Amino acid sequence: MVLNPVGVNRKALRWIVAITPVAGAVAFPVLVPLTMAKVGIGAGVGLALVLSSLWFVGMLKTSEMPH
Repeated sequence: MVLNPVGVNRKALRWIVAITPVAGAVAFPVLVPLTMAKVGIGAGVGLALVLSSLWFVGMLKTSEMPH
């Protein structure tokens, strides 16, 4: 089993890299409108800010850029 520096095996890391864009693309349009409808517009905007920030950081952390 080959491990990267943070201790995650390559197969798990590839799965995380593959699922990150899909998770954000699905979670954002589902959770934000539901939050706006149930809680309020302010909470929906706040959730949009938090989700987009977390998604952006996740995408940067899991990006496969050549060194």
